[in-house]
Amino acid sequence: MKDYKILVVDDASDIVEMLKYNLEKEGYKVKTASDGKTAIEMAKRFLPDLILMDIMMPQMDGVEACRLIREQPELQNTHIIFLTARAEEYSEIAAFEVGADDYIVKPIKPRALASRISALFRKEAKKADEAADVIKIGKFTIDKTSYTLYIGEEPVSLPKKEFELLYFLAKTPKKVFSREELLQNIWGTDVYVLARTVDVHIRRVREKIGNDYIKTIKGVGYKFEYKEE
Repeated sequence: MKDYKILVVDDASDIVEMLKYNLEKEGYKVKTASDGKTAIEMAKRFLPDLILMDIMMPQMDGVEACRLIREQPELQNTHIIFLTARAEEYSEIAAFEVGADDYIVKPIKPRALASRISALFRKEAKKADEAADVIKIGKFTIDKTSYTLYIGEEPVSLPKKEFELLYFLAKTPKKVFSREELLQNIWGTDVYVLARTVDVHIRRVREKIGNDYIKTIKGVGYKFEYKEE
């Protein structure tokens, strides 16, 4: 069984200590940081499987830290969950737009959080055990075993959710999926994510592969379509 590593980032020392204690009790390796800037440097060294991060912190807030972490190739597959007192919808949207996997409003319930994390890692382990799968369609090679997209011979870096979204659509080309279906299959039913999150991720995938392959079907959803050039 893999020894999962978790980085806890919060400027409230009591919350950090409480989370560290409970997570270590569950068998996780835990490091901590008290601001976004330190979190980025720590993440590069520690290479955590999961980052639990507050939004309101000194030096650099959590949203900006998340954005910068998502730019690091070695941290592309790291899960990021926000634990924050900010309950406003715009804060949640901002978090998902920079690459968050989940958004939990404080106060934190340690046992519920531990169950959520355990479910996340179980889901990840199940995916890792699935048979290798590579989609080749036109100039694209979408390799799920290494989470790598190739356009021709050139590798293109995609964050985890963007890759999974492209893979899911390309696996059944020309089939139209609603936003709800994409949310359920990519983000799962145990995470509350706004439908707009799908639109944001579609836009980002298009920026990297071009606008001609993922089609918007107004009032319905999205489909992948490839025509030989």
